[in-house]
Amino acid sequence: MQASHPQRSSEADLLKYYSSVRSYTEKLCEPLETEDYIPQPIVDVSPPKWNIAHTTWFFEEMILKKKVSGYKVFDENFGFLFNSYYNSVGDRTARDHRGDLSRPTVKRVFEYRKYVDEQMHELLSSPAPGDAMQKPAREQGRYAQHQATTAFGNQSEQYELPDIALAHAQASAPQPPATAGGTDIRDLVILGINHEQQHQELFLTDFKYTLNTNPLFPAYRKNYAPEELSEPPASAMQKPAREQGRYAQHRATTAFGNQSAQHELPDIAPAHARASAPQPPAEAGGTDFAAGIYEIGYDGDGFCFDNELARHKVYLNDFEIANRLVTNAEFIEFIDDGGYSDHRLWHSEGWDWVRQNEIASPLYWHLQDGHWHHFTLGGLRALPMNAPVCHVSFYEAAAFSEWKGARLPTEFEWEAANAKFDWGLRWEWTGSAYLPYPGFKKPAGAVGEYNGKFMINQMVLRGASVATPEGHSRPTYRNFFHPHLRWQFTGIRLCR
Repeated sequence: MQASHPQRSSEADLLKYYSSVRSYTEKLCEPLETEDYIPQPIVDVSPPKWNIAHTTWFFEEMILKKKVSGYKVFDENFGFLFNSYYNSVGDRTARDHRGDLSRPTVKRVFEYRKYVDEQMHELLSSPAPGDAMQKPAREQGRYAQHQATTAFGNQSEQYELPDIALAHAQASAPQPPATAGGTDIRDLVILGINHEQQHQELFLTDFKYTLNTNPLFPAYRKNYAPEELSEPPASAMQKPAREQGRYAQHRATTAFGNQSAQHELPDIAPAHARASAPQPPAEAGGTDFAAGIYEIGYDGDGFCFDNELARHKVYLNDFEIANRLVTNAEFIEFIDDGGYSDHRLWHSEGWDWVRQNEIASPLYWHLQDGHWHHFTLGGLRALPMNAPVCHVSFYEAAAFSEWKGARLPTEFEWEAANAKFDWGLRWEWTGSAYLPYPGFKKPAGAVGEYNGKFMINQMVLRGASVATPEGHSRPTYRNFFHPHLRWQFTGIRLCR
């Protein structure tokens, strides 16, 4: 589906890998003005300043403070300001007050990033960790992100990971105790890099929400509208499947084409999210799968989050899954047919949500002079009919499926079938509640805070989106959100 990160060549390149991911975050910041870094319109959205400071806090708190003798923290107050969810790390700024902080200044936060990067560069260039990192490359010589991490298997309670995004990360198999040679440093760095990539997507989705609250509909970056893309460039389509050839995660994503040639996206766009030649929408259809036993969960030597474990067998009945995502045009038919006013289509909680919040269309849709528009990272634009619908809640996805006489696939059906369709433009809602796999165990110590305790009242999404950094996806990846949320790049695939 998505190409590997261009910097990800081998474990020996960990410093290069670290630097490239960190610099990409700052690339994302280039279009922002100072005033853009602070607002926080709702609790779910973090300000850009907090996001870029928090990812830096991980490397300082979890690596430099624990692993570098005599390390001097940049600012003693930053641990309180930029901790996210870890009670065992200490007190922290309330989640809904992150946007209240005018100080430290944006300049100070960038100084913080520079300071920590310099210290990390020194650490990763030093002989001890360097020797530990010169291990044979796995995963076809790609980066250590795809190595099994030891950060969770036997780390002591002091190595606490920072937030819900990291709560799901764990070694794919039990690992030996951390050694003085620096193996655990390597694995914690890999974990921190993955954490930063998660926040790169949050950076875009959070900031898009903030911009949409402005009645002027300002653009994050002119002509940058990855929401309108319908398929990846030819280069991505030519890449072979990775993960031991089992999954087509690097295949072209859904062929819905409606983008015009004028949608030239800046170089900060992931390769799979750059414009390609316009294409007609794919024919609606699906692939049949026979009833039987299927294996689910991560199986490899690479990095994965612990909610992808343990690999296990499931029995699936016969099912048919759509070969493409639901389009904007199809969702307008649902609206025009009274979908938002027919209680028979909705879950009880979903119907309450619709009425209480006066929901009548996906997030960011605006009806102007009889024509639908949508707010994008490139500003307010005419809604492309053939692009996949975006920014819908689970409630909306389920109601649309009911209206079509279909349903959402379970996460197990999605994983079993993913090699037969293209994915990667939207995080796809499934009909599965976020629950532990058989054999899942909470890690001992503080890490246990960020796994099992979130496996309630949330639904699983599969795939990836146009905002997901390259290389940060795989068919077993389990994203999850509460059913009413829709500020992520979410979409719908039907199943019967």
